Amino acid sequence: MKQIPLAIGPDPLPTFDSYIAGPNAAALEHLRALDMPAAPVYLWGPKGSGKTHLLRALAHACQQAGHQVGWFDAADATPWPLRPDWTLVIIDRCEALGDASQQAAFSLFVDAIGSVQVAAAGSLPPVDLPLREDLRSRLGWGHVFALQALSEAESRAAVRREADRRGIFLSDDVMSHVLTRFPRDLGTLMQLLDRLDDYSLSRARAITVPLLKAMLDEEGLVEAGAR
Repeated sequence: MKQIPLAIGPDPLPTFDSYIAGPNAAALEHLRALDMPAAPVYLWGPKGSGKTHLLRALAHACQQAGHQVGWFDAADATPWPLRPDWTLVIIDRCEALGDASQQAAFSLFVDAIGSVQVAAAGSLPPVDLPLREDLRSRLGWGHVFALQALSEAESRAAVRREADRRGIFLSDDVMSHVLTRFPRDLGTLMQLLDRLDDYSLSRARAITVPLLKAMLDEEGLVEAGAR
């Protein structure tokens, strides 16, 4: 468990404004308008569909309003006590909850009901989660949103916006090369952008397709074939 800190420094926490909604506009607007405490919210979808981004954006908005937030991940040690000053509790990676963390998450739901907002996310819909039935039912009785991965155009817009924010110039050739040879989930793309930015700065060279290939060669990585 950790309490999410307010953003400090040049790299802001994910926000609602920085989320490329694409086909997930309904989930974004629901979280934007959430009047806490309300019914629990559960987000599910494939890697890179923006589940954790939206959870962090909700936490950020809550903190900006002067409230306290608790964040729990499936890998966190138990128990998971509910602090009396929390307005929002978040549980991420529900599909990976083990026996002890399932009990901890269930207890959080019981303690939070009616007074603290609960928001959670996982890779599967509640009914398919490999969890105890009482926890599955609680994850599924509120608002459930199925998130979809972004299209190529939406992924391109997300990477372009982040590159512009950092002052990085990415040519159309580099963008097309990346989006046709790498997984398009935003987590993978943003990590690639981080590495490529550091690599180009360390060599004082502009970002080009040959530079990208040189970086991957040094890392011992092989590109996937063009899709």
